[in-house]
Amino acid sequence: MPPFRLDGKNALVTGAASGIGQAIASLFAAQGARVWVADRAAEAGQSTVDSIRSAGGQAELARIDVSDELAMANLARHLPPVHILVNNAGIGHVGDLLATTGADLDRLYAVNVRGVFNGCKAFVPAMLDARAGSVVNLASVGGIVAVRQRLAYTTTKFAVVGLTKALALDHSHTGVRFNCICPGRVETPFVRQRLAESPDPERAYLDMSSTQLTGRMAQPAEVAAAALYLAADESAMVTGSALMVDGGWSAGK
Repeated sequence: MPPFRLDGKNALVTGAASGIGQAIASLFAAQGARVWVADRAAEAGQSTVDSIRSAGGQAELARIDVSDELAMANLARHLPPVHILVNNAGIGHVGDLLATTGADLDRLYAVNVRGVFNGCKAFVPAMLDARAGSVVNLASVGGIVAVRQRLAYTTTKFAVVGLTKALALDHSHTGVRFNCICPGRVETPFVRQRLAESPDPERAYLDMSSTQLTGRMAQPAEVAAAALYLAADESAMVTGSALMVDGGWSAGK
């Protein structure tokens, strides 16, 4: 059997309507998983579902706000057993302490931290009962090293790394694995839009890529490949890890 297949697995990917989440959902489906595209953007989420189905994959839409704990719990009750959970949904904020309000921090915390907690709270108990499952949380290079002008974002992503490690430690020897991915700059549709709005898009790209030793931004598919590895049985010995997909950004830190 070819490596990294997900045949017979059910996977839920949050924030899967675009960007990294979309790439993860599409790759998982291509590798045989039945994927639930979970996002609050129903139209864009359905577009992802339609694209997966057109390629011969299995996908369903789950319209959900990950910051809503009760809604996540209700979703878990209405889905078949989920073998792979990818907590990808996340938001950002630009600013240091002076340019960050308490409301800004609360807004990011609700999605970036509580969203991960809510997903785990809803779906992990069944995995523990089954003594099998893989949870992949999307953190950031900003969860390993501080990023300038990203106070709230860095704070929440450090929390995601810590949450992932605590889950792995608390639930070791259960058959359920918990890992996170720490991407650097990724050329998502959101980033491409920011580049297009710049007076000098080429210069802006170089500036955004300058922190990465590779000299370029990652593509969403490259982050998705890391998620596939952590979701697949081939990574059975990997838990509690923070896998860097940052183009070497953190290498000298």
